[in-house]
Amino acid sequence: MRHAMSEHTLHGAPTMQTAGNPRINRRIFLSAAGALANPATGIAQEASGYPSRPIRVVVGFAAGGLADITVRLVGEALSQRLGQQVVVDNHPGGAGTPAAMAAASAAPDGHTLSILSTGNAINKTLFRNLPYDPLADFVPVSCIANFDLLLLVAANSRLRSLADLLAAKRDGLAIGTISPGSTQNLAGEWLRVAIGADATIVPYRATADVLTAVQRDDVQIGFESYAAARSLLEGGQLRAIGSTGAKRSSLLPDVPTLQESGLASYAVVGWNALFAPARTPRPIVDILNRHVVEVLQTQEVKKRLLDLGIEPAPGTPEAMGELLRRDVATWASVIEKANIQRQ
Repeated sequence: MRHAMSEHTLHGAPTMQTAGNPRINRRIFLSAAGALANPATGIAQEASGYPSRPIRVVVGFAAGGLADITVRLVGEALSQRLGQQVVVDNHPGGAGTPAAMAAASAAPDGHTLSILSTGNAINKTLFRNLPYDPLADFVPVSCIANFDLLLLVAANSRLRSLADLLAAKRDGLAIGTISPGSTQNLAGEWLRVAIGADATIVPYRATADVLTAVQRDDVQIGFESYAAARSLLEGGQLRAIGSTGAKRSSLLPDVPTLQESGLASYAVVGWNALFAPARTPRPIVDILNRHVVEVLQTQEVKKRLLDLGIEPAPGTPEAMGELLRRDVATWASVIEKANIQRQ
């Protein structure tokens, strides 16, 4: 009889020596059953020692750029909270693909993380053979920062509103952006389609080249972030006639959105967010999320990010996951409607 019972007991259930003690039997059975009913219990216990070594954050942009500076600022505060150094590992170039692949292939233990951006949502459709999937190969931790784009004109431009832009489209427009496939570039393509303009998108190698072209009137309008154009806006060399967000930016409250100016469905909000490799245990994700949210809510970090021209945007993993899915769908539609060649 005892032999028959042992064949049906759980792994780790009573041995022959303990089987005769009903109190021990019941305690061990409940413990084993609880572990099966709630396997996250064991994971949570493992996560209690997290992190056990430095955390690497892979960034697909060069050192000194806005995303890099943002991550280093947040990482410095996270290091103090987590008791382990947060190290930024820059993998620039390749439309962010080398960085994404380096992070996606790492062990899902929370010690290698990645910064994904709007560009990764674009790349999901833009590249036919993207060697990673931003939706399947990562789990979101939290959004870090949002930034609208600005529709920029030269200080002496006759364009002062979207209405002026719509009137001018009969004469043809040149829209300056950075490289094809960038958020700025596709924002320009979306505007071209939305207003039905006979416009030419002029891609430049770098942001500085776009801003110079706008000042010289080589292009009539340009798309860039407030952070990139701030000194020229404050110096009076450039003007912003619209912003791409769904609501006015707190950084430029007097600049109307393109939505309120008449393009009801137009909204482009860039973002940088922290992700972990797929299959990272949820307790580890929750630890990271809690600390990132708390860091972004401190007055010091908020002020420093706003001084950079970007708005902190902490949130839940679920909210960030929904934003990524929504952006993938939005940019897939823009790429199709603008007849942009997939690469």
